[in-house]
Amino acid sequence: MNHLVAPSILAADFANLQRDVEMINNSEADWIHVDIMDGMFVPNISFGFPVMNAVNKHATKPLDVHLMIVDPDRYLKNFKDAGASSITVHYEACPHLHRTIQHIKELGCKAGVALNPHTPVALLKDIILDLDLVLIMSVNPGFGGQKFIENTYKKVFDIRELSFKHNTDLHIQVDGGIDPENAAKLVIEGANVFVAGSSVFSSADPSLAISELKHAGITSRS
Repeated sequence: MNHLVAPSILAADFANLQRDVEMINNSEADWIHVDIMDGMFVPNISFGFPVMNAVNKHATKPLDVHLMIVDPDRYLKNFKDAGASSITVHYEACPHLHRTIQHIKELGCKAGVALNPHTPVALLKDIILDLDLVLIMSVNPGFGGQKFIENTYKKVFDIRELSFKHNTDLHIQVDGGIDPENAAKLVIEGANVFVAGSSVFSSADPSLAISELKHAGITSRS
């Protein structure tokens, strides 16, 4: 599977959000990553349904929604109605994870589970068959611009091994501190979706930054 790129609009210019969404539409990006933070599960607040509805109005690529919120079950249908193509919840926030995943699928969305840096991959063994996506956090969730955590390489390898045994169609997504250099290494370990915010939107040419991530590691695999 060729890897996908999902720029995070959390790092976009909110005063020019339509412009930045259209830039993503016209780039080599595959998805638009939407980070939802509630100020409780993580120590930051991002945005809610009005902003997501505005993004959906202009987006031509799937909206990949990452819920960093407590009790996400309350809002799953709202996010579907606001345009979510995939919905990822945190393992740490869902006491009845199987029920939550089934609800996401019943809504017609792809279902994902995110793991914080301290959460072992092995905890997903009994639910991996039901998942479309696993998101490995390579920083602590809540803020952009953090340094990439080196242990992420091992976690990606571990989830790839688990997927080989139980779910070969799994998307293995990595989020936090992603750049072309570590993306190339993560491709080797088995990652196939990259979320990038600061490295894209702080670039002088965001579309080129997306292209560089899209082609990261291709030479090493050829």
